[in-house]
Amino acid sequence: MSHDPTLEAHEHAEHAEHAAHERDPFISLVSITVAVLAVLAAAAGSLETVEGGRAITMSSDAVLAQDKATDAWNEYQADSLKRHMYTIAAGAGGAQAQSYRTIVAQQRAAQDKARGEAEGAQKERDHLTSQSARHEERHHWLTGAATLIEIGIALSTVAIITRRRVFWFGALGLGVVGLCLFAAAYLL
Repeated sequence: MSHDPTLEAHEHAEHAEHAAHERDPFISLVSITVAVLAVLAAAAGSLETVEGGRAITMSSDAVLAQDKATDAWNEYQADSLKRHMYTIAAGAGGAQAQSYRTIVAQQRAAQDKARGEAEGAQKERDHLTSQSARHEERHHWLTGAATLIEIGIALSTVAIITRRRVFWFGALGLGVVGLCLFAAAYLL
């Protein structure tokens, strides 16, 4: 059985609308509360999904950036070994000594380029990891918000059935706390 907050909120709103046709002012207020909470629950649920997806995507991109950094550092090490071998060969003298010195300079330049690429990829990885964590944090705040708002909708339904204001006040309180968590997801 799948959990679809939007569908559940819509069903609660329909029940509340049906009850509102009784022309009881209390039932009408609770019905309006259900409708507002249903919209908030749908928005929080949708954004929760979006933030979770962004967290996963950025985490995957951070792994790719780390792979680029690893490849660049491996290239740096290979160039270092080549440079060292040509330095030894140039130091031994001989007819090729000058061409070996030229190759040593080229390897040094290649190393500098590889180092720059590796450090750039590491910075990108760190940035993406940080962004992934931020989206994951928002996802958690929105999960809490959606849950509290959905419980508020359920309490509103209980208020309609029992015609007791205490359940409605509880639903309003949960809705306000859920709205605060919703806002905290993007303000903190």
